[in-house]
Amino acid sequence: MKRRDFITLIGGAAAAWPVRVHAQQPPMPVIGYMSARAPDESTHLLAAFRRGLAEGGYIEGQNLSIEYRWARGQYDLLPAMAADLVSRHVSVLVAVGGDPSPRAAKRATSTIPIIFGVGGDPVSEGLVESFNRPGGNATGDTVYTNIMEPKRLGLLRDLAPGVPLIGVLLNPIFAPYQLPQIEEAARSVDQPIVVAKASSDEELAAAFATLTTARVDRLVAFAQRQRLPAIYQFREYAVAGGLLSYGVDITDAYRRRGVYTARILKGEKPADLPVLQPTKFELVINLKTAKALGVKISDNLLSLADEVIE
Repeated sequence: MKRRDFITLIGGAAAAWPVRVHAQQPPMPVIGYMSARAPDESTHLLAAFRRGLAEGGYIEGQNLSIEYRWARGQYDLLPAMAADLVSRHVSVLVAVGGDPSPRAAKRATSTIPIIFGVGGDPVSEGLVESFNRPGGNATGDTVYTNIMEPKRLGLLRDLAPGVPLIGVLLNPIFAPYQLPQIEEAARSVDQPIVVAKASSDEELAAAFATLTTARVDRLVAFAQRQRLPAIYQFREYAVAGGLLSYGVDITDAYRRRGVYTARILKGEKPADLPVLQPTKFELVINLKTAKALGVKISDNLLSLADEVIE
């Protein structure tokens, strides 16, 4: 029997009035948001993600709820976080903050839609079948962090021509994806490099060897103390005091992830949403840091900059 056809009988057959039944409101969708980063240095990224949701008509706290999980650079926590969010039957699982996060999400569920952000090739990672037709339950974007390493090496050589040795700073989790690109670029220009790796604060202090995004401030501060010209992946490093950054607009990438999440909530399938690729890369130069380090930025390099921080 349908609710709208229901009639309450009072006093047997003496009287019958239809009862007004309020339509039941659909449950508020819940997003599971898991990041390998830390919340205190993701404020601007979350704001961009929420802007993307708002473009699709979703406002947190009004018609949408978000469950947050933060690994704070401890990647071994991600599988448990993914499993927890899956057990809560979230409507969409957003996995960001580094490639280990989407991998953990993909292993945790083959049914809940996943929106991911990666730095490399999601096809070779096994996240999707192809860029145009992802198939399965996952889609998102790549910021091509890994393939930009040769360009960053070239910019650093332009900054310090003839430098005898360049240090490469890698997190061992990402080294298999980034290092081959760097080594090939270095060989092509006969540039000697030294590679060091670390994944903890202790190793960072000893070797200055991590690119973990949860340690942006410490990484930049170390380079400044050692008076080392350094180039980084994203604008946030240059804003924090890094000398140069070259990469995609990571803030806009998070906005687009919000847009895709809203589209999934409206009924579209991840299998039908192409993996987004960046179309613009930005060079940011921090002149204040350059002056503090005694580094001269050439007019040519300045002319190439998309943003100069005074």
